[in-house]
Amino acid sequence: MEKIIRVKNLTKDFKELRAVDNLSFEVTKGQVYGFLGQNGAGKSTTIRMLLSLIKPTAGSIEIFGLNLFQNRKEILRQVGAIIEKPDLYKYLSVLENLKIFAAMSGKRLSTPKLLEQLAVVGLADRAHSKVKTCSQGMKQRLGIATALVHNPQLILLDEPTNGLDPQGIVDIRKLIIRLSKELQKTVLISSHQLNEVELIADAMIIIDKGKKVMEGKVSELFDPAETVVELKTTDDALMIEKIKQAGWQNIIQEKRSDCILLKLHKKDIPSILQKLVKLDIPILSFYSRHSLEDYFFSLTSAKHVLAATDN
Repeated sequence: MEKIIRVKNLTKDFKELRAVDNLSFEVTKGQVYGFLGQNGAGKSTTIRMLLSLIKPTAGSIEIFGLNLFQNRKEILRQVGAIIEKPDLYKYLSVLENLKIFAAMSGKRLSTPKLLEQLAVVGLADRAHSKVKTCSQGMKQRLGIATALVHNPQLILLDEPTNGLDPQGIVDIRKLIIRLSKELQKTVLISSHQLNEVELIADAMIIIDKGKKVMEGKVSELFDPAETVVELKTTDDALMIEKIKQAGWQNIIQEKRSDCILLKLHKKDIPSILQKLVKLDIPILSFYSRHSLEDYFFSLTSAKHVLAATDN
């Protein structure tokens, strides 16, 4: 399938800080591609390089099969983006804002055409409302409308649900799915809200301290038979020691401040629970959980937490 983005060995240094470290990934046409990492992992720096706002220290970027820095203008005509919160004119109306951004992109669009754009993001009925009267979720949707006004093929969204209430998050999620499935746009979405990305992404990359730790289709990264179990006891440290003495250390996923996470096959849960009870440490709770968040922590910070408990 056609590759819209190809990033190879991308590196960005800011003096002594290496923000992005030898990063490579590909995004296929029509995908919603999740770009995941904790705050400070290098997500925004990478997106700024994809938009040619900053130059990489090393590595290459191809978009639409073209070298970004040799074909910048041609490529960016087909790219729409929001980095963090959209910059809007709060004392102008929703429609007036969209007119300004259309003019800035070089498009001369009629008012009916602009209203169609607002309908795509669910704001047609607020076209004449001042932006300052809009909720944060509406402002985010208007920001996406400004990124779409020139009908780009690739859309880059950096933390689009930051600061939104639950309804606003749902609205943005539905909009991103529509952009991909109905309007055939390719969307790269950067986020640390892992469960949200799990609901909408076709494929994803997880980065930690600027490095790739996992990439692939969401459907292939999780074995539905594998389950993360949260275990709470009266003495978690002693329980971990007993588990290791019994030769089951491979089931320990992570030690958190208030619980232990175990990774098990579903069929093994009853027998493991029976064995844990026999260790004679009172169990306060034991329940299954399986989410992108647990998977993410197992690949990033959780490794360091668990390593610390082994020392």
